[in-house]
Amino acid sequence: MEYRPLGRTGVKVSPLCLGAMMFGPWGNDDRADSIRIIHHALDAGINFVDTADVYSGGASEEIVGEALQGRRDDVFLATKFFMPMNEDDPNQRCGSRRWIVRSVEDSLRRLNTDYIDLYQVHRPSPDTDVEETLGALSDLIHQGKVRYIGSSSYSGSQIVEAQWASRDRNLERFVTEQPPYSILVRGIEEDILPTVQRHGMGTLTYSPLSGGWLSGRWRKDSASAPSSSARPSARFDMSKAANQRKLDIVEDLALLAEEAGMTLIELAIAFVINHPGVTSAIVGPRTMEQLESYLPAADISLSTDVLDRIDELVAPGVTVNPDDNSYGAHELTPQARRRIRP
Repeated sequence: MEYRPLGRTGVKVSPLCLGAMMFGPWGNDDRADSIRIIHHALDAGINFVDTADVYSGGASEEIVGEALQGRRDDVFLATKFFMPMNEDDPNQRCGSRRWIVRSVEDSLRRLNTDYIDLYQVHRPSPDTDVEETLGALSDLIHQGKVRYIGSSSYSGSQIVEAQWASRDRNLERFVTEQPPYSILVRGIEEDILPTVQRHGMGTLTYSPLSGGWLSGRWRKDSASAPSSSARPSARFDMSKAANQRKLDIVEDLALLAEEAGMTLIELAIAFVINHPGVTSAIVGPRTMEQLESYLPAADISLSTDVLDRIDELVAPGVTVNPDDNSYGAHELTPQARRRIRP
């Protein structure tokens, strides 16, 4: 497996990053099996693992920590903070210094490690100054608890604001961005990817199979909503015209993959990691079989003809169903988008 530069950090990572969201009660609650999957990924050449404190309420971090014992130095380990860890406590979430200082200690304990290679803000906070978050994260780097910091699901303007704040306040800067990206969710091509590239950041894209849409699981002859509560229902409501459109596209993509001599899964993941602005695609297997189906994509280069055909099915920069987008959660609420002054 060829390794790629993580932005301008000097670090080299695999084009596939092992996502750990499905390890624990949210997905695979068999710890021993989850650890076997992690070990197999490492043996296959993946040196990049991504998790988050919120995944299965911390169980994912614990499983990753257990799996990496004796192999920690061989892995570039990333985790995230921000999402609520206690629904009853409004301060156990978001990007305040108070929460960051506590959450990193919790993650270090669960991961059973002295340091985190990449510590990421899971989402931007509409009511927290970016300098507050960057200041606390900079202190963690200076203390040796964190090596690098990154963002996730930041808009282009938020990425730029954070870079400027780091420069103007002499703070550590985000070296990575983690956005959603797949054949069906191409919105980041218009703004996010060019912005990240201009600032020399690495890009770790998540959901290359678009929540299972590009795995072949949901087809016209077997369309049904997923059972996992981790999946937003609007993304799988088959009565929506946008989701019916996705079903049509998946049929055409499956045929294209067959003609190109690969599986639909391999086509979908290869599409993501073939983009020059993408460092790694995060793949989140629940089973060993799923991991095995992802691995061949790391060595596939798509021809211009195949890429052109994909562009005909989903135009560059287009997200087929806006419900699949992680952006605009605050900006487009009814209260925020009103055109009438109060």
